[in-house]
Amino acid sequence: MTSPIPGPLGMGGAPLGNLFARIAEPDAAATTQAGWDAGIRHFDTAPHYGAGLSEMRMGAILRQQNRADFCLSTKVGRLLRPVAQVPDLDEGFLGALPFARTFDYSAGATLRSLEDSCARMGLSSIDVVYIHDCSEDWHGPAWTTRFREAMQGAAKILSAMRKRGEIKAWGLGVNLVAPALAALEQSDPDIFLIAGRYTLLDHTALAKLFPACAARGAKVVLGGPYNSGLLAGGTTFNYETAAPDIAARARAIAAVCARHNTDLKAAALQFCAAHPVVATVIPGARNAAEVRQNAAMMAAPIPSALWADLKRENLLPAEAPTPSF
Repeated sequence: MTSPIPGPLGMGGAPLGNLFARIAEPDAAATTQAGWDAGIRHFDTAPHYGAGLSEMRMGAILRQQNRADFCLSTKVGRLLRPVAQVPDLDEGFLGALPFARTFDYSAGATLRSLEDSCARMGLSSIDVVYIHDCSEDWHGPAWTTRFREAMQGAAKILSAMRKRGEIKAWGLGVNLVAPALAALEQSDPDIFLIAGRYTLLDHTALAKLFPACAARGAKVVLGGPYNSGLLAGGTTFNYETAAPDIAARARAIAAVCARHNTDLKAAALQFCAAHPVVATVIPGARNAAEVRQNAAMMAAPIPSALWADLKRENLLPAEAPTPSF
């Protein structure tokens, strides 16, 4: 398919839901505005992010723009129910809105979720819809049962909405490859949002998912290009302290980048964007400065010798596409 998502750089909305850290309202508004000012035209969010907080914050800026000028994605699979109070730290989000999340992948819940998302954002349409976290990391061994529910419920109604022109595309938003492969076998998704499974450090998606997407004409949006921080100067990999072997690999990659006077973050972003099935890369940002830095890193010149060195040192697969400028 021709992707409705502009690239190579989009904006992920999880930090705007106060993922692991609070963001003040003025800073949240400035972050989204900085994305717009930097030329970003794809914005991704979800009800899960701060129990609706990310959608509200992102919508407050985007609804001031011409709706035809940007591509918006959100997710279904969780319904929000008002409650008197929530824990200060709720499923990774600090100071989330007072709503409890309930997984529901049915057709009816999908429609209600999208209506609620539009209301929170103050927008009448959503371009791309992902079925969210229908995977083993969230549901354990029962994920296959929840996956069947999603294919029979959410997938069917989203396909019907796409046919009617109410959305442009749908797929899965997950952290694991297995559900995406299963969706390609059992339904007709257009696109996947995969977090952390195709980066300088993790090449899981390269072997099976990317070839399967290419064969079907599906596209991929890549979240987590810094693997939650290890590729941006931090110490965490997939939101946990990096194992010694992973940390050592990151240091080796950083050393190659340093030899070529290249910022590690620039290499991380541009490597992700180089694969032909990738529509865009959506790093999250906690402030306007991080947004501007991401935009600069995506455009920074990188010598081709850097990629050759990474492959020669077995830090990248030989078959992985790399940027060519």
